Amino acid sequence: MAELTAPAEPVLRLEGVTVRYDVDRHPGVPAVDNVTLTVHRGERLALVGLNGSGKTTLLLVPAGLVPFEGRALVAGLPVERRTLSAVRQKIGFLFSIPDDQILFPRVLDDVGFALRERGLPRDETEDRARRILDRLGAGDLAEMNPHQLSQGQRVRVALAGAMVGEPDLLLLDEPSASLDPVGKARLASILRRSTAGMVLATHDLPFARKVCTHYTFLRRGRLVQEPRPSDGLSEALFQEQD
Repeated sequence: MAELTAPAEPVLRLEGVTVRYDVDRHPGVPAVDNVTLTVHRGERLALVGLNGSGKTTLLLVPAGLVPFEGRALVAGLPVERRTLSAVRQKIGFLFSIPDDQILFPRVLDDVGFALRERGLPRDETEDRARRILDRLGAGDLAEMNPHQLSQGQRVRVALAGAMVGEPDLLLLDEPSASLDPVGKARLASILRRSTAGMVLATHDLPFARKVCTHYTFLRRGRLVQEPRPSDGLSEALFQEQD
């Protein structure tokens, strides 16, 4: 008799997650409202919704960057104050404005920052940073000042910093914003090759269709449908939900 294999642990599990901002002034209007979902390794989930629907806030939950109610787990670890350091080592985060996560005057130092924070030796850190830059087609940027780069180059540098630690989960906030068609195509190809679980918040439906395996629609902080295959993602979805 063939042995039964237990299903793999999701890289992200959210159970009844609610986030409330400005509770005193708006106690009844959560930014994220009772969201439950799972993402497994290799799955790429697009979070789609209008401005203010809660997409960015939902991305902040697994990284422990906002207080929340409910339960969140990353690769089996609960997102709690005592576990945040370990949880964040399993996550790569790309902010919607890549300059927000570019801190150092040399690309190689910036990309290797997360590894240095873990105590890795400088030579190993630089070697791994160079390898991820090469993988993203940005090896020639290693010695440059990030603020001399184009927008597309900055996105690749920020993504290299998010991926250098080989995270279980990538959280990407509008990664295709401000990129030209060539830059979008290059980034989509890079993301499709990733084996991490991925949650991608975006307004860019053509980009989401190229990258993501599934999508779900967020409206006023609530998921209005279960994740569906991304080949069904179209502009009509916005018209139906508006």
